[in-house]
Amino acid sequence: QLVESGGRSVQTGGSLRLSCAASGYIYKMSCMGWFRQAPGKEREGVAVIKSDGSTSYPDSVKGRFTVSRDDAKNTVYLQIDRLQPDDTAMYYCASGFLGGATLAPDRYKYWGQGTQVTVS
Repeated sequence: QLVESGGRSVQTGGSLRLSCAASGYIYKMSCMGWFRQAPGKEREGVAVIKSDGSTSYPDSVKGRFTVSRDDAKNTVYLQIDRLQPDDTAMYYCASGFLGGATLAPDRYKYWGQGTQVTVS
């Protein structure tokens, strides 16, 4: 089970930290990813963190998004800085990586329900 939280309405330039709490066996899987989907757009990967702590980001969010994990809490975080209106989306975390491209949504088996981020 994956449960996201932390989404809310914020002003341009602000910051947010999203959380994703995972059940034990899901958390221990090799990759956990953060994805977002804006209305009318495809779901896109914004951050991935592996069990060894290595991270990946698309160029579009590098420098503003930071993914981290707290193994003691089975929780993955997504820090978003300098928020822009284009960041408005439902944000999801995912696990159960199937191999291949780590930022591709179709490579993940388990998904949370999402948390809404609105930037104005």
